[in-house]
Amino acid sequence: MIPRSGHINRAFDEDLREARDLVQEMSALVEREIRDASRALAGHDVERAGEVIALDREVDRLEEEINHAVVRIIALRQPQATDLRIVISLMKIAGNLERIGDYAKNIAKRTSVISAASRVSGASAIRRLAEMVETMLRDAIRAYVEGDAALAEEVRRRDEDVDQTYNSIFREFLTHMMEDPRNITPCMHYLFILKNLERMGDHVTAIAEQAIFLVTGEMPEEERPKATAVDPDAQAEG
Repeated sequence: MIPRSGHINRAFDEDLREARDLVQEMSALVEREIRDASRALAGHDVERAGEVIALDREVDRLEEEINHAVVRIIALRQPQATDLRIVISLMKIAGNLERIGDYAKNIAKRTSVISAASRVSGASAIRRLAEMVETMLRDAIRAYVEGDAALAEEVRRRDEDVDQTYNSIFREFLTHMMEDPRNITPCMHYLFILKNLERMGDHVTAIAEQAIFLVTGEMPEEERPKATAVDPDAQAEG
């Protein structure tokens, strides 16, 4: 479980529990965003894509609520040492979750364009990568809640699989573009979506690193494995 400094403070424990519950609620919504965004894309389901966009507003609200809760805990309880580390990690994890939600929203926004213009089949590959990221996120949050540094390290290393899958699918879309110039527009949208998913993996990895820091008191010294060698556009996250 999440480490504690050893003091007995029921008010602090209750505040911390409520903030941690908010993080888990936020994570569940973000997982849903990832899942529904990829399904909307695969099914050309513009209505479901709209639901993802609307859901992201709730994710943003939860991040704001978590930040307020953290500020309140620091102001009223004045946590120190391990307790302060726990509290700050909640805010950092919420920030990463918010960014993941934004990327899912970006995917949903491209659904209508893909539905109208697509001449290539790329949604199944996108769905496969989305499922990898969603599973990583679920395990990263579990590692955080249970204080499981080994699971967090496993999640961290899984980001390399996400990068390799990203590279493989990226090359497939490049091939489609070279085979027929009419594929360029839809494939460019798919490339932006791919990049959003790859960046999600990076943010999940950051959550896993927070879990490791929470247990050990130190960030991982070893640089995280990366396999990404291609980047369609530095603006892909917009």
